[in-house]
Amino acid sequence: MARNNGRTVRDLRRSNRSAVLRHLYFEGPLSRQELGPVTGLSSGSISNVAAELIAEGVLEEAGAVDSDGGRPRTLLRVAPRCGHIAGVDVGETRVRVELFDLARTELARAERPLADGGRDAGRVVAHIAEGLAAVLADAGVAAGELLGVGLGVPGIVDREPARGGAVVYAQTIGWDAVPLEAMLRTAATGAPGLADVPYTVANGAKTLGQAEMWFGAGRGARNAVIALIGSGVGACVVTDGTAYGGSSSGAGEWGHTTMRIRGRRCRCGARGCLEAYVGAEGMLRRWREAGGEPVATDEESALAELIAADDPAARAVLDETAEYLGAGIADLVNLFNPERIVLSGWAGLLAGPRLLPAVRGATAMYALRYPAARAAIEMGELGTDAVTVGAATLPLSHFLDAGGTAHRDTAATPTR
Repeated sequence: MARNNGRTVRDLRRSNRSAVLRHLYFEGPLSRQELGPVTGLSSGSISNVAAELIAEGVLEEAGAVDSDGGRPRTLLRVAPRCGHIAGVDVGETRVRVELFDLARTELARAERPLADGGRDAGRVVAHIAEGLAAVLADAGVAAGELLGVGLGVPGIVDREPARGGAVVYAQTIGWDAVPLEAMLRTAATGAPGLADVPYTVANGAKTLGQAEMWFGAGRGARNAVIALIGSGVGACVVTDGTAYGGSSSGAGEWGHTTMRIRGRRCRCGARGCLEAYVGAEGMLRRWREAGGEPVATDEESALAELIAADDPAARAVLDETAEYLGAGIADLVNLFNPERIVLSGWAGLLAGPRLLPAVRGATAMYALRYPAARAAIEMGELGTDAVTVGAATLPLSHFLDAGGTAHRDTAATPTR
């Protein structure tokens, strides 16, 4: 039955359930009386929605609080075990898979190293499928209990139904229109139920950004930039509370903005990209050119050596990196006027404490004074698991939007 504004009774019911769920998830536990003012729903609607969700096992009681002169008020919360979500971080050094309940408690994890920088898409897909099967087995969770799997990947993600869903364009690692979702469903056929799970694929910087905005250093900000600095560089730009995606979810490739005309060759093939100066690979290359000799063969350990080194060559590389990073942030400040910039990603978290004062100084030097004075530059709070946590929020967000219903009849779409 349709209402005058075009919304059906089913739409209204889903909207009411979603409003209750979202407030309880992010602000709970709350009583039924507290839910009324924050959701704008009547006490009758709150009671009906709460009764439905409790009967379905989506909500549960979480104790009681005294009220003014009346009976104690029962608190409600989202039941942590009413479903499970998985997050996958497809990086350039490893594939990380984590399984969570709805309270973000980690139930199991699996990691697979990548020696080739993630260039072999078939191997990456095999690692993802193996990792998902492993975490489900370790936690004793059936694939049918998964609300969905979110994946954070390098590059641009587009949805192409003719090619089986999410397709990834990651120029820096040689992925040209890789049909990742279709490949993953094929690879998952060996694990019962995994081929039919909803998969949502998004750029890794965006999944990291969503995690920091929901649970970390971005909380409370309406306009922010979450910077991912790893082997490469990306950013999630949040304007008025919404991550900007562009026409094909390609916005946020901040690492490929030109910082120096005819500068260093970037992995993407262009010259002078920010990534060539700020990414871990670019930092290590410049250190080696200046005479640095890291003992470690893996990128993460080698970068740690660079940061700890007390020699002129290492200091020069780090000082130059801080200035380029500050100049890149200044561009973001001038373009988007964010109130907060968060530095994250494994390399950003590793180098950030050493570089942060110089980065703030360089940002102030290159940005317009008025917006720069109102933009705080801070470190991420969620550690190296932020991309994985953010990836897991993709099916979680769908679950909350749908009012606590897991829709397996329609394929999930990329978050843009």
